[in-house]
Amino acid sequence: MQEPVFTATSVPVLAPGYRFQWEPAQHCYVLLYPEGMVKLNSAAGEILKQVTEHEQTVEEIITSLKAAFDGADLDDDVYQFLEEAHDKSWIKSK
Repeated sequence: MQEPVFTATSVPVLAPGYRFQWEPAQHCYVLLYPEGMVKLNSAAGEILKQVTEHEQTVEEIITSLKAAFDGADLDDDVYQFLEEAHDKSWIKSK
């Protein structure tokens, strides 16, 4: 099994060449890159919003999301998304 890229103290950042934004026509957050666009589901959008708005650790991102979503148990979901986004080269660890 591969070692995880992100730990509680990692600081994820958007990879060069990608831009994160709200797309009114799509009614969702999207990730833009030179070859196209990725339409994000609401959970992915909220996580990437935290990544792009503030330079913060994974632990801080999770704390912020828990505060916004009434203490939901989302640690595993955040880590899983970050690893998948890294595998797709959308984000990297600073």
